[in-house]
Amino acid sequence: MSSDSDLTARARIRDAAIELFTEKGIAGATIRDIAQAAGVSSGLLRHHFGSKEGLRDACDEWAMARVAELQIRFAETQLVGALPPDTMILQRYLVRSLMDGSPAATKMFAESVDRGGFWLEKSGIDSADPRAFVAVIAAMKMGMFLMHEQLSSVLGEDVGVMPGWLRMVRAAVEIFRQPLLTPEQADQAMKALDRLASHEGEQP
Repeated sequence: MSSDSDLTARARIRDAAIELFTEKGIAGATIRDIAQAAGVSSGLLRHHFGSKEGLRDACDEWAMARVAELQIRFAETQLVGALPPDTMILQRYLVRSLMDGSPAATKMFAESVDRGGFWLEKSGIDSADPRAFVAVIAAMKMGMFLMHEQLSSVLGEDVGVMPGWLRMVRAAVEIFRQPLLTPEQADQAMKALDRLASHEGEQP
């Protein structure tokens, strides 16, 4: 059984890895960088996690479990990703992990789409392609965290902490609570897409 100091060191390594993986990506963050940020030796890091890949898997598992726990707690506002601002780093980490090709993060995205499917069934929203509907919403939500730096820059405040986080989420709520197209515009757009679909595969 590990001592309390071992468990504390493991948590420090995990937290440092999440920050550096988010900032630099999996390839850009080295074992040495992570160990230094955590205040431990590279040998102790390898003792706990074996390799950088093992560390990434542990970070993925912990971050997904933590975010899933909070999503259940904040289920009513899950549509716009309105989780507490202190989870922003975890959400940004998971998006970065997904972009870096993590199998665990890819699985997480698929599971979030599955959960979105259950939400759509209960919401009464009509969609011709429910799977695509919830998948695009999930991708749009992740875009807020993927573009954290760009949003912070144009808004003039860090959206990862209060009050910038509140400003970002309020904007998301405003977007989702009102139609952006009139029924006529939506109908015209769908008809145009249907025409494109009917001509798909035709030679020019």
